[in-house]
Amino acid sequence: MSEYKHLPDLERLSVVIALILLAYATTGFVTLPARTLDVQLPGILLELRLDFTTVVALVAAVLAAAGSEWVISSHPNLGGRYHWQHWLVPAFTAVAIGITLGTLPVGAAWWIVFGLGAFLLAAVLTVEYISVDPADLRYSFAVLGLDAVSFTLFLIIVASLSGAGLRLYIILAAIMPVVFLISARSLYLRLRGIWHLGWAAGITIIITQLAAALFYLPLLPLQFGLLILGLLYGLITIATNIEEKDNWRTLWIEPAIVAAVFTTIGFMLR
Repeated sequence: MSEYKHLPDLERLSVVIALILLAYATTGFVTLPARTLDVQLPGILLELRLDFTTVVALVAAVLAAAGSEWVISSHPNLGGRYHWQHWLVPAFTAVAIGITLGTLPVGAAWWIVFGLGAFLLAAVLTVEYISVDPADLRYSFAVLGLDAVSFTLFLIIVASLSGAGLRLYIILAAIMPVVFLISARSLYLRLRGIWHLGWAAGITIIITQLAAALFYLPLLPLQFGLLILGLLYGLITIATNIEEKDNWRTLWIEPAIVAAVFTTIGFMLR
């Protein structure tokens, strides 16, 4: 039962959360003018808008990734394994919280998101710590929690990109690495520490094709995100079931049901 008792060092966890919250706090009280950066590529001129909120969100992501490394490095069963994959969800979480805070005026809603953000970051870092050891009795719950956070963040990112009025190539360029990382990490966790990058690459290609097709349909941003999320979850689950050698007659049932539910919800939003 010793595996069940492994928890992150409270002092390290507190320091990491405090530093990230300190970065967030500046968004409510510091205002700086936004700048536009022009990036000239062959045949394409990109205009990148850089504001204080974006900078803080990126700083928070770096702090979350570095903090995750620091917290997880104290795990007794870490050994000599690479653990960069434990940076991803904390970093994405930190970015999502930072951008949300940057869009809200300082008030009750801002402080609620601030407090919930602190709780969410602490929970994500704790679950990442537990997921280091597949022998941990709580590993399955950790995988479930990380999957839930990853898919929720993916939905937020995709819906935000769709609602920003960006060109197709920018949306696809942003979606592709996110899909690949989420697919690779989810399969790694579900299959207990085995990488399947081929599956992740195949899923990324399919999702990119779907996103390109849906881009030209009159969909709300949330509809766009839900339709893509449903297929992403379904493909990851099918890949997991195949690798676990489930019955070919039943391995598609769960992903098909989940994809149908997301699709139905998406079209009901009209």
